[in-house]
Amino acid sequence: MDVKELIREAFEARKNAYTPYSKFNVGAALLTKDGRVYRGCNIENSSYGATNCAERTAFFKAVSEGERSFAAIAIVGGYSDGSKIGYAFPCGICRQVMREFTDPTAFKVIVAASEDEYKEYTLEELLPESFGPDNL
Repeated sequence: MDVKELIREAFEARKNAYTPYSKFNVGAALLTKDGRVYRGCNIENSSYGATNCAERTAFFKAVSEGERSFAAIAIVGGYSDGSKIGYAFPCGICRQVMREFTDPTAFKVIVAASEDEYKEYTLEELLPESFGPDNL
């Protein structure tokens, strides 16, 4: 799957976001090493602390289905009225979840404003000097 296809999957996931409070919809598309895609969206909650990010939703769906080998994730975000679509970087908690299940030197994190406007990083670039399973 190429980057543009993965970004399209993230935009599709974004359509399912539940954001009655922030009105900021995020979609994520997680690519496994064998080519499967798991979509995730952000899901807000009135207690705020119970809110779940799109990236974690995608990872938890995949892991709950037995997946453990991941290649990349595409993330898109913007206001629900479509007034602003921009780069939505993963929060610290999401970066740590990614670290649990990936090789940070190889796993790609793609943030996109459109299919043609995107930035690509390794997880290591976004979470340097990280703590992971190999530290235990």
